[in-house]
Amino acid sequence: MRHAVRFAVGAGLGGGSLCAYLLYVGPTQVVQRAMAVAPWAVGVVLVLVVAEAVADSLGMWASVRPLGAGLSVPRSVQFAFAGDFFDTLSPAGPVSSEPIMARFVGVATETTYSEALGVRGLAKYVKSVTQLLVSTAIVGVLLLDGVTPRFVAVTLGGAAIALLVVGTVVVRSRVTLSRGLTAVLGPVVGRLSALYREQPHSPEAVAAAVDRFWLRIVRFRDEPGLLGLIALGGCLEQLLTAAALWVALAGTGTTVAILPIVAVVPLPQAASALPVPASLGAYDILLAGALVLMTGAVLADATAAALVVRTFSLTVALVGGGVATGFLRGWRP
Repeated sequence: MRHAVRFAVGAGLGGGSLCAYLLYVGPTQVVQRAMAVAPWAVGVVLVLVVAEAVADSLGMWASVRPLGAGLSVPRSVQFAFAGDFFDTLSPAGPVSSEPIMARFVGVATETTYSEALGVRGLAKYVKSVTQLLVSTAIVGVLLLDGVTPRFVAVTLGGAAIALLVVGTVVVRSRVTLSRGLTAVLGPVVGRLSALYREQPHSPEAVAAAVDRFWLRIVRFRDEPGLLGLIALGGCLEQLLTAAALWVALAGTGTTVAILPIVAVVPLPQAASALPVPASLGAYDILLAGALVLMTGAVLADATAAALVVRTFSLTVALVGGGVATGFLRGWRP
């Protein structure tokens, strides 16, 4: 009975979110987008989008592996789909979704919230840096051939360097940051925990939680294989997303090289800075513009390809992710 209720909750979350998306965009427009692409391409795009969602489970499994008994492969796939669900609905994407997922990871592995947040935060960081470095390398090669604007290479390279510098500074100054976090979060956590706990969290408990957070991150220095798997998962996601866009473009009769598409996949993620779930509109415009800039495709064809891929990716994230979320343990605060 409990599984049936969870399935109903998950299906309701996924189906309701999908209906809201369709109402926002317009069901007629969604159908017209799909019809603008050849039927064979639509099927291939759907397979590639599902494969991209599954590929995220590699990074999920590797990042959670040090916590307790870790996650099995099927549960890693479930958590990956649930992560896509919260990425889609959260206003700031992974920035606001990972704190939510950390709750479920901590319950599943029988560890603490701070430990789960540490490993998942590091996983998102490693994946983002890897994708930016791959894109920068590709754009650098294309720049030598004179087919890529210089500012694209500067943007991608600058973002990669900035992330590396920020990550290095944060880790090296973690002692100072821990003191600041404890001083700021201690009173806040104490007041919030008093609402649902008989014994509110003390400042010492908050300090211990912050220490566990950093400890889990630092311990990955002894697990280069797991970091490699996280990076590999990010590269697979990037390649599969690019392949879906390439197939969608081919379905409109536009033949382009796939490497420029691989390079631009991380660019539209800047749209997550806007407080809009799934970055509706902003992400689509940035992606279509990046495709035109890097491949020379006609704007109408690039827009059709981007929107078809987005329609499928949001459908998979909302429906598949909603069902996966319904079966997660740890809904109670």
